[in-house]
Formats: sequence, C-alpha cells, structure tokens
Amino acid sequence: MGIPQQLPAAWDYLLANQQQFVELLITHLQLVIVAVVCAILVAVPGGILATRRPKLKGYILGLGNIAQSVPTIAIIFLVFPILGIGFTTALVGLFTYAILPILTNTITGIEDVDESTVEAARGMGMTDWEILKEIQIPLALPVIFAGIRTASVITVGTAYLAFFIGGGGLGLWVVVGIKLFNMPQVLAGAIPGALLAIGMDSLFALVERQLGGEGLQKESAAGA
Repeated sequence: MGIPQQLPAAWDYLLANQQQFVELLITHLQLVIVAVVCAILVAVPGGILATRRPKLKGYILGLGNIAQSVPTIAIIFLVFPILGIGFTTALVGLFTYAILPILTNTITGIEDVDESTVEAARGMGMTDWEILKEIQIPLALPVIFAGIRTASVITVGTAYLAFFIGGGGLGLWVVVGIKLFNMPQVLAGAIPGALLAIGMDSLFALVERQLGGEGLQKESAAGA
C-alpha cells in the first residue's frame, strides 16, 4: 500500500494519540528554538569578530566548517559520555550543526556592505564600533536573517535524531514506527515535521522580505 493510501490511517493514529503528539511536537520545537538561539548567540558575534580581525577569520570559519562536517548524530554520541542521555545532549548536537549557516551569512553580510558607504561614515568621524552598529549590521541584517532561516529549517530535520539519545521529539514516532513496520505511525511523525519546516521557512521568508532581503537578492541577480 502506497503512502497516499496510508494518510487516512496516519491521521487516525495522530488523533488517537493527540496528547503524546502535542508533547513530542513541543519538545521538537524546544530543541529547534533553543539550538538556533544558542547558535545565533555564538555565530553572530563570531562572524562580527571575523570581519574585525582578518587574521582570526580563517580559524573561525574553520571551526564552523568542522562543526558542519561532523554528522549531528556523531556529535551527540561524542558528548553523551559527558552529559548523559537527554534533552541537553541532543541540544548540543543540533546547536553545533546550526552554527555555520549563521556564521557565514554574518561574515558575508557585513563584508558585502558597500565600501564607499563605510568610508563616507569614517570620513564623518564615526568610530569602527559606530559604523558596525549603525551601518554594517543594519544593512547586513537581511543576509544574516537568511542564515538563521537556513539553520532553523535544517534543525527541524536534524532534531529527529534527538530520539536516539533520549531527547524526545517527533523522531520517536518515526523510529519506533519503522521498527514496528507501522507506516501510519511513521507518517504521523514525519509529515508534521515536514509541514513545520515548510511553515518556518515561509514565515522566515516573509520576515526576510520585510527586512529587504528580496531586494538584495534581485540586485545580486541583476549584477550577475
């Protein structure tokens, strides 16, 4: 029986287990939100530091690339002996994987601010900190937000791995359903995650357009 034919059974399974579904969804959202917020708190200052200290830029990007290249599940099991089983261990893996998109976009956004604008501000007597705060970060904000958008959507998917370390989330239904060959349970866990990712991406895209990201994309396309 194909997936479309299984959808009514998946819906029935979700309705029959509404309370557990809400608990799993809340945990999934908590993992995503906390991981991305922590990544923002690390990656944005790290990106700003990289633009201010060119000698450190390679090291900072290198750390970000290492964090992205190591699979989330591997990070989770590496920190497991230290933190044990649970939400926090899963959170470390998701947070680590979410850093790079925000880091690279922060660096790109700040460095792509027109140099003549920066020089004009410097000629007006603005300090480096004032230029960063009042010119570069506001102009780079759409690009930085695009990195946050990417990290958030990626984290929705990788949060399914939290189940393997007792972190909860919608991965519980997916993994258990696969083990039991229960396709309605698998779909009841997988489809809400897909809809959550699509919904978050659409919401962030709307905010990004409000920040001017759409205009920047069109300008870049025209320049290409």
